[in-house]
Amino acid sequence: MTSTPESIEDYYARVAAATDDEGRLPVAVEEMPGWDIFPFETESLRIKPLQPLADAEPDRRGEDPATCDCAGPDSADDGLLVWSNDRWRLTIVPDTGLPVVLSLGPKRHMDLPTMPADWAAEFGRLIATISAGIEALPSVGRAQIAKYGDGGAHLHLWLFGRPARMLQLRGSPLLDWEENLPRVPRAVAQANARPIGEALVPAYGGAVGRLDG
Repeated sequence: MTSTPESIEDYYARVAAATDDEGRLPVAVEEMPGWDIFPFETESLRIKPLQPLADAEPDRRGEDPATCDCAGPDSADDGLLVWSNDRWRLTIVPDTGLPVVLSLGPKRHMDLPTMPADWAAEFGRLIATISAGIEALPSVGRAQIAKYGDGGAHLHLWLFGRPARMLQLRGSPLLDWEENLPRVPRAVAQANARPIGEALVPAYGGAVGRLDG
């Protein structure tokens, strides 16, 4: 048993030791590739060769709050703003094959590890309300949630509506399917998002965006 957290060098060495002579890890066919919802055939499926460790983590967009998108005003005329109040902004993520994809973020510059406790409490309640609104849509079977944060320093949570009764699209392979699904027309995504925004106003104030741009 180790008494201190493992270094990334030790972690990487352990992973590299499991690769073949081309630097490839074996496909764990008993894991996700073996699921009935895995979207690809596993014959000839290969994992890319393991790359060496980078010298450092790269800067993300908006590391400097002055250059972050959150410094700008709400744009209610682009047809993508679902709802906002003085603290939060909910927008449609366009160009998707899913019934609805939304992005929720605070207007003040912060990331999840730096979020004040009162904001975090409200963030959790917002996630619950928005998830319920997504799952109430007739075309949605389940809401999925993701926080990555590798591209942008400002906190942004993704909320996905998994199409109802399309059981192949369940679980974590949803985004692999999404990239290959036909695009949902913007007017349809706006109509799907409107009741979600309307459900937020009674509890959190603010206003629904103009979802007709």
